[in-house]
Amino acid sequence: MAGVADRTTRGWLVAGALVVLLGAILFAMGRPPICPCGTVSLWHGTVQSNQNSQQISDWYSFSHVIHGFIFFGLSRLLMPRAPLWAALAVAIAVEGAWEILENSPVIIDRYREVTMAYGYSGDSILNSLSDTLFMTLGFLAASRMRWWATVAIGLAFELFTLWAIRDNLTLNVLMLVAPVEAVKQWQAGD
Repeated sequence: MAGVADRTTRGWLVAGALVVLLGAILFAMGRPPICPCGTVSLWHGTVQSNQNSQQISDWYSFSHVIHGFIFFGLSRLLMPRAPLWAALAVAIAVEGAWEILENSPVIIDRYREVTMAYGYSGDSILNSLSDTLFMTLGFLAASRMRWWATVAIGLAFELFTLWAIRDNLTLNVLMLVAPVEAVKQWQAGD
């Protein structure tokens, strides 16, 4: 039994080290540690503002929970025998890779060009690490829920954010990959 506990502890340390590594890479990329406005808030709910993607949580935190749901499901399909901590470490690595890519000039410019994030300047390190923690919460929640409950909550999050801000994970991916002008106009309220 001690061997299992040792492997689990090491696994959680690996997951934590990946989060620290993400923060270090984002810092080396020149990302601001916190919102350039100088404040730290638990929640920022205005999408079209200079504090969006800068604070601990925002409307896009729901999408990161859904990332966790998706990564858990994929881990059970692709790595069915892997221990939970190993699958989580892979999920953190994938989420971290996205956070690094999302904060690269090519993706920042793409967001500005084709999505409703007109003034987007990338995430603060605080927000990127928080996004990774929201993904982790989604992953761990999915590991404890029945699949249909996970799907239902994911759909509810998508519909709620669609209603609240005219954006969600589905539209975000669509607009990055294959932008639709009618969607962009609808999101802008035109």
